[in-house]
Amino acid sequence: MSLVDLVMPKMGESIMEATILRWHKKPGDHVKLDETLLEIATDKVDTEVPSTFEGTIAEILFAENDVVPIGSVIARIQTQGTATVQPQAPAPEAALAVPQEQVVETEDIPYQPTSININRQSSAIRFYSPLVLNIAASEGISMSELETIPGTGNEGRVTKKDILDHIAAKRTGKRPEQPTAPEGSSQAMVQAPMQQNPQELAQGVSYSGNAEIIEMDRMRRLIADHMVRSKSTSAHVTSFVEADVTNIVIWREKIKKEFEKREGDKITFTPLFIEAIVKCLKKYTWLNSSVEGNNIVVKKDINIGMATALPSGNLIVPVIRNADQLNLVGLTKQVNNLANAARNNKLRPEDTQGGTFTITNVGTFGSLMGTPIINQPQVAVLATGAIKKRPVVIETEQGDSIAIRHMMYISMSYDHRIIDGALGSTFLSAVAKELEQFNVNRDF
Repeated sequence: MSLVDLVMPKMGESIMEATILRWHKKPGDHVKLDETLLEIATDKVDTEVPSTFEGTIAEILFAENDVVPIGSVIARIQTQGTATVQPQAPAPEAALAVPQEQVVETEDIPYQPTSININRQSSAIRFYSPLVLNIAASEGISMSELETIPGTGNEGRVTKKDILDHIAAKRTGKRPEQPTAPEGSSQAMVQAPMQQNPQELAQGVSYSGNAEIIEMDRMRRLIADHMVRSKSTSAHVTSFVEADVTNIVIWREKIKKEFEKREGDKITFTPLFIEAIVKCLKKYTWLNSSVEGNNIVVKKDINIGMATALPSGNLIVPVIRNADQLNLVGLTKQVNNLANAARNNKLRPEDTQGGTFTITNVGTFGSLMGTPIINQPQVAVLATGAIKKRPVVIETEQGDSIAIRHMMYISMSYDHRIIDGALGSTFLSAVAKELEQFNVNRDF
């Protein structure tokens, strides 16, 4: 008999900790090799953790809802072996790896100077983990105050210990309270939602008539934090264009049965839209970038995030990596596989990392158009609306005529800090043109 340690597995380069959602076993229970032992949640996805050994659960070291650093021993299993096996925990350097979104590369860009100097000590936007943000919100710490907290993590990142020490110091009077912004100022308006304790807010509001109070689940809280931070980070502008997608509708209807028979997958409109977007991103590279301080970081890889609705009503954005290197069949398989994995809670943390541009299909739910919020740290997100038949004017050499066509609105929200209306509208029009000029005689 031997006692082995089960450690919290490494879930991705930017994942430093995970929350235990549910234990499937308790001390004394027998567990098989690769049998699901517990469910965990990161700031990316929820996932199941299988047992790496077969034996009897001897000890569980963390309870449900505990936040556990990657590499920590979470349970001990009594096995039938004769030697104690100790899994290797990640080295400190690995556990403190730079988040993937912060690893940047530069290239020459026709619209700006040919060299970009990345200064890590500049006023770059700091990354805060959802745990730190939740603590800040519950303690009434504004974003401006959060930015003043010295971080002991990698590259000055604020850790859980840093913010708890800051709170303790404030309570003992060792650190002065953050000055309040003047009433009516934009800073006060932005910080107001974070300066109230959610529990106090719920207790202080009275409701007339019938009402039901529903606490947000963990994923909804993360989405809320992410959306608010995006609006406070990027200067959002949304442009719209109308596209005649009749050729795409006709072509898809013509080949969809043969496609499914040959490839074993159904072809939707999403991979066709992604194909057009990728072509345009190669021409207008600033749309495939991010902002870091005073630097524009243009990404060489084109990784397309696709917003996917979950059965719970929440939203997640799995990423198609190197979408520019995939043909239409490859894009279709990636879209279907990621969508199915998302809906069945089978996404891996790495499936949601590294996106450089996002598409959301609001037309799936009947919307004609939308004004999506940018998925940070990206600078643009494109929304496709519902495809509707409408009478439109067709211009020909023989004159104008009215015909029934399949029309669709496309909208794009972009970061006005670096994407001006001219570039944003030009890119959006280029996507519409790609869709309208779709070759109905092409193969797949």
